[in-house]
Amino acid sequence: MDQSNITIKDSSANPAPLGLFGFGMTTILLNLHNAGIYEMNSMILAMGLFYGGMAQIIAGVLESKKNNTFGMTAFVSYGFFWLTLVGLIVMPKLGWIPAASNDAMIAYLVMWGIFTLLLFIGTLRISRALQFVFATLTILFFLLAAGDATGNASLKQFTGYEGILCGASAVYTGIAGLLNEVYGKTVLPVGLVAKK
Repeated sequence: MDQSNITIKDSSANPAPLGLFGFGMTTILLNLHNAGIYEMNSMILAMGLFYGGMAQIIAGVLESKKNNTFGMTAFVSYGFFWLTLVGLIVMPKLGWIPAASNDAMIAYLVMWGIFTLLLFIGTLRISRALQFVFATLTILFFLLAAGDATGNASLKQFTGYEGILCGASAVYTGIAGLLNEVYGKTVLPVGLVAKK
């Protein structure tokens, strides 16, 4: 039997909506806090651990099975971003490690902003919806860093609203991908970029 003609068809589900919902919903909830609507609480931390963190990591691992390097890198990275953020908040409260300094948190946010800006370049070949998600996320990280650097309460509140917009755009992109697949047509447009 000639084995060279055997092909394996990928019939696994598209993990991108899961990853986008995990990122988007958790981002909205954290930024409602940043906007001053409620306090930092266990709901945000639990979402960061399980939906923003673990669900995105699972989505990223599944993206690797689909040979999607961009999706794998983004979802696994932002999944671990949420886990590190929860760790930075919780571990000092448990007395396990000293709290990060303000300068350290600024460096952390700037590095995530740079990383996100680099990923934004990749979205220029994917879709307008993802471009918006990554552009607003890049802005969000740099605004968060600026808020920590200046201590400006108004800037921090504004940043919260920008973060809600970023999270909502990820939720939109996730539901668009899901519904477009379920209905087999464009229900919600994402502005796919033509590949050359």
